[in-house]
Amino acid sequence: MVDLNLLSAALAGKAMFEAAAMVFVFVLALFAGSMVLPGRTGSGPDLEGKQRVYKLNGLTLFLSVVMLCCLAQIFGLFSLSIIHDRFAALFVVANGFAFVLSALLYLSGRRARGTVPGTGRGFFLGLDLNPTWLGVDLKLFSYRPSLVALALINASFAVVQYEKYGELTLAMAVYQILTFLYIFNYFQFEYGMTYTWDMISERFGWLLIWGDYVLVPFFYSLPGWWLIHSPDSLSTAGATAIILLFLFGGWIFRGANEQKHRFKLDSKTMIWGKPAESLEGRLLVSGFWGIGRHLNYTGEILIYFAFTFTAGFGSWVPYLLPAWLAVLLWHRSRRDDRRCRAKYGRLWELYTQRVRYILLPFIY
Repeated sequence: MVDLNLLSAALAGKAMFEAAAMVFVFVLALFAGSMVLPGRTGSGPDLEGKQRVYKLNGLTLFLSVVMLCCLAQIFGLFSLSIIHDRFAALFVVANGFAFVLSALLYLSGRRARGTVPGTGRGFFLGLDLNPTWLGVDLKLFSYRPSLVALALINASFAVVQYEKYGELTLAMAVYQILTFLYIFNYFQFEYGMTYTWDMISERFGWLLIWGDYVLVPFFYSLPGWWLIHSPDSLSTAGATAIILLFLFGGWIFRGANEQKHRFKLDSKTMIWGKPAESLEGRLLVSGFWGIGRHLNYTGEILIYFAFTFTAGFGSWVPYLLPAWLAVLLWHRSRRDDRRCRAKYGRLWELYTQRVRYILLPFIY
């Protein structure tokens, strides 16, 4: 049951003001850091008639935030537990921020185009493919507050557990390490994001914005929230199995994405020690892409199951996360299939005959 008194206090005026200030300063600082911190530039594919160039300094930005927060925590300047304490207020403010940003982008898109039919659809899905403010691509940028916020929210759960009980459970420690490595690896691979379907084809509207600023940080941290007060029931053998599952999922997830990225840059790249094989130089059928059409999704689902297994089996609630992700990515795989069928035509039919399985080799 939800304690209405606690919820009311969490959404009181002072809490909401502090949450609004935290969100504003956080996003503004990341935006400024995206502009000024050093980073290599990377070119993406041609979009709407011209090639996009991105400043890929997400890893520097992420590590800078982590270092500053660690120093602040160590020297007692503030406690990350405030994120946990203001979780409800931050959730409300983040929703408001997502709607305001979506409205601003929608209005600027309408102004650039004149009257746009389908108002609701335009707001929901977006009008612009890659809106840019002050030289910063907003779609690529929005992954940064999304995942950095996820890392900080997770860290706040560990701080709360340590401050309350004087130690971290093995389950919490494993969860923190794995989620940090996952986010760190994303920023390592940020260059590959410029060729993903979201960047190339999805317009930047409420759907993507809400997913970045609300869904990912607040829902994807669910297992960590559950671990705060959970008894330490994770054995060494269980922790080892979870780590191995994470590594296996990561190998598939990142390996598949890396193979596709290298193929897009050079169709003759080496994959698993051999020159890449493809259909007419367009559809990769080597490596993971010769086994399944969307094994990158399978790998990511395994990663999130590894995160959730740290919470044990005392409740089904943490498993809402991997279950949701499995349904989401299954649906996306079907949507991707329809789009590829429309884009490649006969070639896609040949590809599906060559690569029969979608997410689970020899099963589906």
